[in-house]
Amino acid sequence: MIKQLVLASSNPGKLREFRQLLEPLRVEIIPQSALSIPDADEPHATFVENALAKARHASRLAKLPALADDSGICVQALGGEPGVHSARFAGEPKSDQRNNEKLLQLLAEQDNRLAHYYCVIVLMRHGDDPEPLIAEGAWQGQIIDAPRGSNGFGYDPYFLLPDLGKTAAELEADQKNILSHRGKALRRLLAKMKEGV
Repeated sequence: MIKQLVLASSNPGKLREFRQLLEPLRVEIIPQSALSIPDADEPHATFVENALAKARHASRLAKLPALADDSGICVQALGGEPGVHSARFAGEPKSDQRNNEKLLQLLAEQDNRLAHYYCVIVLMRHGDDPEPLIAEGAWQGQIIDAPRGSNGFGYDPYFLLPDLGKTAAELEADQKNILSHRGKALRRLLAKMKEGV
């Protein structure tokens, strides 16, 4: 079983979620920034290609197994945008506030507010792993106009879960990890790891 993993992300919110989700496995999560590994380029049009690129980059430089996810929010009325561009939807530098402002602006005249978060997680056991483990997860919801909640990050305050009557930012971490796209994808990945796939 893997005892150490490099997390190919500089996002503190993701690091916190991954640490909580992997805690039962007693896997040490090392953020790539702790090893002075810069962020990989994410030039691809799909989540899976970006996640593969990030995991391969971190694994090769760290010479350790690496875990990477690529995730984002896909809004039905916008043809799936922001999608892979979610983190930089409003351009550089990255800004959750500007991203959310742009999203709401584009949805101002739209009645259809359906959206889903989508996540692909990749585990590369080494930098040239020809059989990376890949898992995915989705989380259905809708976009609201006024932010609610102070937990979470990114689009969470505007991502309403109609069944619960709460936004993702109003959930406690444990509940979010059960329901979220990232939680679902990681549990599927962990199942593959346990099967030795």
